[in-house]
Amino acid sequence: MDFGRSDRSAARKKAPSAIKILIAGGFGAGKTTMVGAVSETAPLRTEETLTDRSVGVDDISGVEAKHTTTVAMDFGRITIKDQYVLYLFGTPGQERFWFVWDELALGALGAVVLADTRKLADCFPSVDFFERRGTPFVVAVNCFDGARIYALDEVRLALGLDSSVPVVLCDARKRNSGKEVLINLVQHAMRTRGKRPRPEGVPAS
Repeated sequence: MDFGRSDRSAARKKAPSAIKILIAGGFGAGKTTMVGAVSETAPLRTEETLTDRSVGVDDISGVEAKHTTTVAMDFGRITIKDQYVLYLFGTPGQERFWFVWDELALGALGAVVLADTRKLADCFPSVDFFERRGTPFVVAVNCFDGARIYALDEVRLALGLDSSVPVVLCDARKRNSGKEVLINLVQHAMRTRGKRPRPEGVPAS
């Protein structure tokens, strides 16, 4: 019986920590694409087709080929180095759906703000939201085909970011690129919080 208890204890110690991560950014920045690219499981999506009712409401300049939009959230999962299981929640980008952000942000370790340099101002609501909440975040510049490439310091300056906020390049379509962004975020959040991230729902000691 002692061996059984020992085995169960060892299994608990080896169990990866569960961490909630938000993927935010403007409309068409690549949130759904990133969640789908990195998720180990088929992602849960709440996309609806854009209709005539969105004309004059959603700004699709620069993303004219986009025909669907997230109306609640995207959800995916990825394991990092067998230490952490990241649960990814993609936020809706349009202003009329921002009311769900507060609920999605509860219990999150941190966030990725995806930036499209063609519509960089679309990042401001996400940046402001996480700064107000004190949520650690990184800005990931999604490298769209044909988009102008800016130096990361230029992006930082344009968004008025503190020097401590990581700004990185990524391709939201590629799993390894998205994974590197998530690793950067977890490391940044650990430094910011000054402690090891704890499983969701476990209170601070």
